[in-house]
Amino acid sequence: MCGINGFNFSDQELIGHMNSSVAHRGPDSFGIFTEEGISLGHRRLSILDLSPEANQPMYSQDKRLVIVFNGEIYNFRELRDELSLSYDFKTKGDTEIILAAYQKWGETCVKKFNGIFAFAIWDRDKKKLFLTRDHLGVKPLYYYHNGEKLIFSSEIKSILAHNFSKKIDEGAVGLYFYLLHVPEPLTMVRNIYKLPPAHYAILKNNKLSLHRYWSIDSFDTISDKNEARSKIKSTLKSAVKKQLISDRPVGLYLSGGIDSTVLLGIMSELTSHPVRTFSVGFDVKEQAEKFNADFNLAQKTSQYFGSIHEKVILSPKDVLNNFEKIIWHGDDLVANHTQPAMYVLSELAKKKVAVVLAGDGGDELFAGYDRYYLNRQLDRIQMIPNFLRSSNLLRHFLGTDLYNKINTKSVLDRWLSFMSQKENVVSRFLKPDFNHKNTAFEFLNHRLAERNFPALNKASSTKLFQYLDLQTWLVDDALNRVDRMSMAHGIEERVPILDKDLVELAMSVPAEYNLDTRIGGKKVFKEALREYIPSHVYDQPKRGWFSPMSKWLRGDLKDWAYDILSPSYNPDMADWFDFKEINNILDKHISGEKYALNTIWSLISFQVWKKKMKI
Repeated sequence: MCGINGFNFSDQELIGHMNSSVAHRGPDSFGIFTEEGISLGHRRLSILDLSPEANQPMYSQDKRLVIVFNGEIYNFRELRDELSLSYDFKTKGDTEIILAAYQKWGETCVKKFNGIFAFAIWDRDKKKLFLTRDHLGVKPLYYYHNGEKLIFSSEIKSILAHNFSKKIDEGAVGLYFYLLHVPEPLTMVRNIYKLPPAHYAILKNNKLSLHRYWSIDSFDTISDKNEARSKIKSTLKSAVKKQLISDRPVGLYLSGGIDSTVLLGIMSELTSHPVRTFSVGFDVKEQAEKFNADFNLAQKTSQYFGSIHEKVILSPKDVLNNFEKIIWHGDDLVANHTQPAMYVLSELAKKKVAVVLAGDGGDELFAGYDRYYLNRQLDRIQMIPNFLRSSNLLRHFLGTDLYNKINTKSVLDRWLSFMSQKENVVSRFLKPDFNHKNTAFEFLNHRLAERNFPALNKASSTKLFQYLDLQTWLVDDALNRVDRMSMAHGIEERVPILDKDLVELAMSVPAEYNLDTRIGGKKVFKEALREYIPSHVYDQPKRGWFSPMSKWLRGDLKDWAYDILSPSYNPDMADWFDFKEINNILDKHISGEKYALNTIWSLISFQVWKKKMKI
């Protein structure tokens, strides 16, 4: 993993400043390339081929192409075998593979890659710049284009080194407070955009065009459970095997859940030495079992597989000491109270390894979240005649919140009822000029319509839930956090369950194979990989990753929260926020009258982001 930067004019000093802004992403070396019409910068985290010859920017063998690359191409060895007939390789890593592939296949080379990547290639003859991002959006790529000037980088803060008008995107603010992240292609900064996953961009004669190169073409096509089990197991094992390739030590983030446990089981089978595992817990005296249940399970799982296990405990003091750094590294604003835990976990892991595997994506691909199971039950209730559905008995049985989800107008409406903050909550603190009703629905509905394809129209509502998660929450919240908190410490995080081939396979598995009345979701996934799941994990109920932030806001973090949410912290936000109401929300949360962790955390994160980024 690395940091990449560039722009479409020559300025060696400025590209140096951009490199410095993302130095944490590549602590091992740096490089710059400039000529008329282009400046490219690179910060390297050396993982494959540690020799200086593999440093970047890298030239093709004929010196025509220049690349800066962030990520890993997991099938680089297979591609090397194919390309070596026409290309004389000088290095042993994957960067030169991309150059050779682009030289042979042009823009369509991205369809050949299995990996996590963001890269830029400058064609010196054609004066053309090619930018792309991986299929699922594991690796970030941001850009600014005003019709004349194009700037791109792995992080927003690097683009901000340039001289242009820097203002908050008002539409993005509203979306952020509803979704708790900023959906692509928007960012919180006006005119800075995310290149969407599975897209490439071409800059020629200052004209920028975007193209989608991959989509999920079919859903629910597997009709045999045994076939599904067999393919899930073999595809995941293949993904883990490929992602263990590294010239530096590899470890695993181990929680108490199914996904990281499975990864540890497969890694232990594929390696001849004990796997290094890392877990994070919380410094709590009351309800310790609730907040550290997964942490304690991870310890048992480590003992079961014989891993070398290391632990770190997050305290309120750690949050206070690190939060500004976390937000600065977070860069692309996300309101998720697990970020401090991921930050200290990555800091611990970096002391022992350069690469970690993590279990992200399993719940999205194999219907592990409660919302998938509940959505299917709501679909069934909708088949009941309306006069029975409207009974008070059903409302009492389901509860008002779930009952109100029955008659939503569309799948997107229902998904948002699970995933979005309520309008009556956001309108309490975000003033009307910046709070537009239905903003999340209108934005996502438009984006879905733009990128729609026939297979999606035939998918079940549960599969559409999974697709929406892959397109929104997963990439702009979960994977965003994964990248930022790991790269803050210069450690590469890989996500085998989000291997492109496994994603395509998972979408072809019918939802009913995974949804079970007794266990909830992920049934066929658990069955396929049962041999890697010890009973103390297999029999656990599904639960979220609880953090004690809500509790800490009532204690050690209380004064900190009041300070950040005061009008004097960012005086220029008085036109945006009703600070009297914000303090009322905080008062009621602290007293225990009304739980409001997501609201409070989103506001704290925004306030600190606004001050640190100086927008």
